Amino acid sequence: MRCVVSNTRLSISCIRVRTGVSSFFLRSCRLSVFRMHGSLRVLLQVLWAQLLCGWVLGSELTFELPDNAKQCFYEDIIMGTKCTLEFQVVTGGHYDVDCRLEDPDGTTLYKEMKKQYDSFTFTAAKNGTYKFCFSNEFSTFTHKTVYFDFQVGDDPPLFPNENRVTALTQMESACVSIHEALKSVIDYQTHFRLREAQGRSRAEDLNTRVAFWSIGEAIILLVVSISQVVLLRSFFSDKKTTTTRVGS
Repeated sequence: MRCVVSNTRLSISCIRVRTGVSSFFLRSCRLSVFRMHGSLRVLLQVLWAQLLCGWVLGSELTFELPDNAKQCFYEDIIMGTKCTLEFQVVTGGHYDVDCRLEDPDGTTLYKEMKKQYDSFTFTAAKNGTYKFCFSNEFSTFTHKTVYFDFQVGDDPPLFPNENRVTALTQMESACVSIHEALKSVIDYQTHFRLREAQGRSRAEDLNTRVAFWSIGEAIILLVVSISQVVLLRSFFSDKKTTTTRVGS
């Protein structure tokens, strides 16, 4: 995936690129697991294989988008591939951003203005480079922190075998179940981390506002108290009068 930044410098805080693995590695994982049938090492290697194997092609990125800025990303996609774009504004302003997705011909597939979060799934109708952009040009003072996850294609089969005619064994079924469960855990962790980051940002912003408001109230209270004391003293102070004798 390529990214292009307009009128700003990209500040990347977290990036994770997920790629598939070769069928040779998958076959070697399967052989090494099933040759040690019935031992504890089977479970350990199954878990390790689930952590390393079977990732869907895609990109996951959290970046800072300054005010009056626009940032675009490019992805080469093959026709007929199912893709999903998911994004969420983590911090900044009203937690909204403009998003636009275009196909290789420049046709707009998805366009939303001032969205806090959204998800869009489509199937590529043609080969080429697809572009999706995030814009904060409507904001004058605040910059945003934006997270997006762009998934391309489906998961590769955990046990690829084109000539296979038999059903999955009990161990293979367990591997598939563990694989799906771990995928769900990763998705839940991602969403909960985003919610935690957004909640922390809101709490810190609220704490800052309360602190400044408290300081302002304290200053106003001090000024009013001093003014009242000075005013009350002026009511009870003796005014000295001077008389002038005029001689003839």
